Amino acid sequence: MGAAKADNSTNDTPPTTSSTPPDVIDVTIHPLVLLSATDHYHRVARGTRKRAVGVLLGSASRGSIDATNSFAVPFEEDSKNSSVFYLDHNYLENMLAMFRKVHAKERVVGFYSTGPQIRPNDLRIHELVQRFVPAGTVTPPVFVIIDVRPDREGIPTTAYRVVDEVDSNVPSGGGDKSGGAAEVRKTFAHVPSLIDALEAEEVGVEHLLRDINDPTVSTVANLVKAKLSGLSTLTEKLVEMKDYLTAVSEGRMKANAVIIANMQAIVNLLPNLNVEELVRSMLVKNNDMHMVIYLSSLIRCVIALHDLVLNKIVYNDEVGDGLGDVKEKKAVKSDAGEEKKEDDGDSKAKGGKADSKKKSSK
Repeated sequence: MGAAKADNSTNDTPPTTSSTPPDVIDVTIHPLVLLSATDHYHRVARGTRKRAVGVLLGSASRGSIDATNSFAVPFEEDSKNSSVFYLDHNYLENMLAMFRKVHAKERVVGFYSTGPQIRPNDLRIHELVQRFVPAGTVTPPVFVIIDVRPDREGIPTTAYRVVDEVDSNVPSGGGDKSGGAAEVRKTFAHVPSLIDALEAEEVGVEHLLRDINDPTVSTVANLVKAKLSGLSTLTEKLVEMKDYLTAVSEGRMKANAVIIANMQAIVNLLPNLNVEELVRSMLVKNNDMHMVIYLSSLIRCVIALHDLVLNKIVYNDEVGDGLGDVKEKKAVKSDAGEEKKEDDGDSKAKGGKADSKKKSSK
């Protein structure tokens, strides 16, 4: 069984610069990968601080990576020493051999982790996985973080590629930080990630959604929940943009022209709400929608009251209003009282006759 353990010894040889690999345009994750990663996490690391690591299989074309399948890999890392980890090479090789027999076109396109953030060992894992990439492959492997937390808002995948970063602030041997030599080191760069599915996968996902659908929740509640989820994700992204611009303005991060250009494009797409005609039309539309909601509430209330009155009428026709029973009970009570009075009168008359007889005998 093969294992990988990080070596803490430093290498004094200067890094060799190789040809820059082609950029990865985007990464497409299929539902089967998401389901496999979630099942892997629940089987191995649920309720712990561990994470699950696996290999992504698929294809790549012109910088676009399509991850259609995946499998789990036995992985352990030391919680106390972050530079020590274990990955089963023999298991990885055997699984790749079996997958090639089933689907020869699928190859290793990267690896996934349940994160939810980048760990220090991820660069070393990337180097290990890169050994299993077929020779002659142009597109480099990627690293995808699949967030399996249920309270996650938005797309649960975040893709990265490895790039070479030049750090010119490395101090020289004399201790002068300003006169240091440039050092090339590897780091992760963000890559756009997408969620896509084939026709067969869409059918399977629809069946799964039918099984987990809650019939007690109405369609309107689902729509409102989706709107709230979208607004919360938008708020999260805006806060992330604000934090990035603040860090750039304070000098804590380097300005990236591509990111700033994307932000400018997003801002340019926002509508100008200062136009009087647009404000008026939005107010009219809002008032119309509220009027419809108000009328709907009134109609619903009237219908509910009408149904209540009809039910009361039907109940009274079937059972009666109860007044006849009360009158019958009063009549029975009055008859019983009159009978009791007659009995008392008879007993008193009999008693008087008995007393008169006694007196006459005396």
